[in-house]
Amino acid sequence: MTAELVRGQNHPLSRTRVEIGIAADTPVLALVAACDDTGRMAGPGALAHPGAPTVLPGLASPAEAAGVHRFAVDLEAVAASVHQLRVVLALPPGGPARFGSVAAPRVAVAEPGGADLAGFALAGLDAEGAVVALEVYRRQGAWKVRAVGQGYADGLPALLADAGLTAPAAAALASAALAAAAGPAGAGAAAARDGAGITAVPAAAAGTHGLPGPQETPPAGTAAGPAGAAPDAGGPATVPGPVPAPGTPYAGAPGPVPAADGAGGPPTVDHVHPRRRRGTSEPPEPAPQAPAPAAPGQAPVPVAGDATGWTMDERLYNQVWGMFEDLARAVAAYRSACEFADSRLDRELDAALSDPRHRLSGAGHPARDAARARRDELAAQARSVLDRDLDQLAAEAAVVEPALPAAYARWASPVWQDTPAAGPDEAPMALRLGDLHLPERPDLRIPMLVRLPLERGLWIDNGRTGSEAAMATDTDRLRRAAMDMAVAHAARLLAVHPAGRYSVHVIDAAGAGAASLAPLVHAGVLAGPPAAGAAGVAETLERLTRRVDLVQMAVRAGAPEELPPDVDTAEQLLIVHDFPHGFDDRAVTRLRYLADEGPAVGVHLLMVADRDEASAYGPLLDPLWRKLMRLTPVPDDHLADPWVGHAWTFEPDLPPAGSLVLDQAVERAARARRHARP
Repeated sequence: MTAELVRGQNHPLSRTRVEIGIAADTPVLALVAACDDTGRMAGPGALAHPGAPTVLPGLASPAEAAGVHRFAVDLEAVAASVHQLRVVLALPPGGPARFGSVAAPRVAVAEPGGADLAGFALAGLDAEGAVVALEVYRRQGAWKVRAVGQGYADGLPALLADAGLTAPAAAALASAALAAAAGPAGAGAAAARDGAGITAVPAAAAGTHGLPGPQETPPAGTAAGPAGAAPDAGGPATVPGPVPAPGTPYAGAPGPVPAADGAGGPPTVDHVHPRRRRGTSEPPEPAPQAPAPAAPGQAPVPVAGDATGWTMDERLYNQVWGMFEDLARAVAAYRSACEFADSRLDRELDAALSDPRHRLSGAGHPARDAARARRDELAAQARSVLDRDLDQLAAEAAVVEPALPAAYARWASPVWQDTPAAGPDEAPMALRLGDLHLPERPDLRIPMLVRLPLERGLWIDNGRTGSEAAMATDTDRLRRAAMDMAVAHAARLLAVHPAGRYSVHVIDAAGAGAASLAPLVHAGVLAGPPAAGAAGVAETLERLTRRVDLVQMAVRAGAPEELPPDVDTAEQLLIVHDFPHGFDDRAVTRLRYLADEGPAVGVHLLMVADRDEASAYGPLLDPLWRKLMRLTPVPDDHLADPWVGHAWTFEPDLPPAGSLVLDQAVERAARARRHARP
């Protein structure tokens, strides 16, 4: 099954011998740059191009410009100093000057002679003359492919200079590559490639892997013999054609090329789309995720990951925040229009009724009716615009939600069934806490994501005075829901972090949260048993306070690696249940210290408490509550956005009733922790 990638998305490679396939509507140069772990080339010898196609071990780049390329790569033969192989596309002279004037090329990594493993359509290019299409890179001993799509309007020299070459060296290398593709060196390079034992796949074969080639025609300027005639045995089978003059398209490229009238005439333009199926025997191809051009008057088709960012997770995070902002501003515009319509109606009614004769004779009725009609018309227009914007956001949400990774996804998402048993390789950049919506469209839910590591602690309010929904909920059910919510957040944090990178501590002085904590306790993912009683509370707070002090001192001294061996360097989460039960004044002081100083050094609070129960401390705890982000186990509209200040309704995201998804996620995290231990 082919993985269709978008910019920034990566995909693991299950084999070390692969083929790179390229399909374009116009001839392009395909080059390969070998880079270190910082993305920089060691020198001009780190680029495989038509003038030096076999300069890099394990691969040979194509020797000439063409609409279809396919070449083999042996990753086992790649030098150990090379961490990235970047596939570069460049437009040769004599053809189109920018990628925006031609159809989007497609690049794929495929099995040798087999199906595509991952593909990427380079949509959205404009003035770029050269582009880093994708990169094959090492990650912890394994190879992965990442869709890049980074273009350069100044062409190949700018791309090479950005890869670490000096400007003169980059310009000279780019000129050599372009000249080699246009002259006899191209044929010599092809012979060198064949001599190296790497055989190019014919265009017909490439067509079965989503990369069809153009029809084969004699090169421009080469005399064609009768149909079926073999070439002269004493001469070469093919002769590279000359580079067309500016304004003259290549064979098969868009442009004013006349149709061939017979033998010896110019080649016929092939107007068939390069990714269209040539016959019913070919398997259907997966549709690329690039947005299709919108019809006039219609909104563009939404695409998951259609935002700025290097990685797919970052792009999705930025896209969710963009949806959040778009919804806030769209509703703000609608509310402002309605307020203006109401204020104008008041002014017009005052003007119509200011004349006593109109009030007594009834002559003011038409004026009042006209004012109300204008108000209703303006409100209807504003609602129509709002509905249009909300429909577009709903369509985008329907596309984005299934693409979210586990850290951003709902517990009901299928992504939780596909998480790797070994756990993730990297920590996520954000975490989902729940959903947000506005009364104008309650069914349009925006994921509430917070950046990681947490900059402030979380407080799940289990009191009944916070909202109408809380007041209508039984006290015991509300407390259980709050603790279930805290456990769900802890389980998510453990599941989306690499093994051993997150530790969870629990203070449950009275043991009232034992039922909710059972999945964490049974899986053995807690740093220790839940602390009970005043002694357990004091010991846990003492240990975490000591860690904060030691890490702060080490950071200030510039020696973070000099921590004592008993200090856990992983991120720490402290769940405090049923506060302030079991806390004395000293424990409260330490808790406030952790809330203030902990986030900066990796110690985070998750409080489950009722503020009214801690009222005996008076204003002493006000700074603590202000330091924490308040969440509720039931829907509540206590959150405001940073743009226009709407009151957003927050709804927690909990595992579906009767589902084992949380238990399974915790079990996977436990297995990953056991396997990661030496």
